[in-house]
Amino acid sequence: MQIFGFLGYFLGYLLWALFYVFQNFGIAIIVFTIVIKLVLFPFSVKQQKSMAGTARLSKKQKELQEKYGNNRQLLQEEMNKLYEKEGVKPMGGCLTMIVPMLVLFGVFYAVAYPLTNTLHINADSVNKAVAYIQQIPGYASSANPAYQQIALLRVFPNIANTEAIQGLFSAADIDKIHLFSNGFTIFGGVDLLMVPSDFGFWSWYLLFPILCFVSNVGSQFVMQRVNKNQMNQQQGCMKVLMYALPLFSAYIAYSVPAAMSFYWIISALLSLVQSIILAKVLGPVQLNAKSEARHAALMFENEAKVPYVYAPQEKAVASVNNKNKNKKKK
Repeated sequence: MQIFGFLGYFLGYLLWALFYVFQNFGIAIIVFTIVIKLVLFPFSVKQQKSMAGTARLSKKQKELQEKYGNNRQLLQEEMNKLYEKEGVKPMGGCLTMIVPMLVLFGVFYAVAYPLTNTLHINADSVNKAVAYIQQIPGYASSANPAYQQIALLRVFPNIANTEAIQGLFSAADIDKIHLFSNGFTIFGGVDLLMVPSDFGFWSWYLLFPILCFVSNVGSQFVMQRVNKNQMNQQQGCMKVLMYALPLFSAYIAYSVPAAMSFYWIISALLSLVQSIILAKVLGPVQLNAKSEARHAALMFENEAKVPYVYAPQEKAVASVNNKNKNKKKK
């Protein structure tokens, strides 16, 4: 949890900078997601190469399984030799799928604790302010204990001028919180600070977990069609993440602020576009063509290094040709 909290604290700087520019948290999340995708792009390329490389070697893998199927140790050794020879890392995609998950948890901590992790306001002052609003008559004490900072952010415009709040925060912090609290509305009235589970199943906010599920399932479906048999060649850890992620996203999206779900939806859509492009550029067909071109170039280079040895008849013909050339010159 401390690691995720640190990630949230670090990512909060970028979120706040983007919010300060656009004055809207929804737009800030969209730009934030694009930036994160660009930073993680090398990991995505590595994952695609691992998938395509494994698919490209599927025929050779089957041949080795048929030949050494009764000897697992020897089969594994031959598989490793094949991977090393072709420059393929079959497990290379697992780590590249874990990294975005770590970023996801970091975003959660930035959204769930907006005052300390995004605005980076003194935690002691924030905790005292949370304790203060819990003593206000009529305060919604049913608020989720994990999202007390969000609750404080929502009621802050109504208590900003009280003596208690003025004594806890500086004028600059109060202005910053004011600005931040007014920037979470998108699409004309959807509050990204709201938690769908607080409204039950009969609310427009239920669309966030539904869209999380649909966007992730749709993304995986299109990726399977684009990558064809690459998906069938993946290792177990990647398959579990790939099929469990949509259900996991819907379950989590129901119980976290809508801003978190919004990030997840935008991330899934961008991943879909990115996967289509990478599959076209780094698919098995393209990798096969590059591999064959590399082998052909290597063979040509090796042949160029070997001196040509004339056969006896070729030597005689070459000698006659040289004599004729010398006569012409004379």
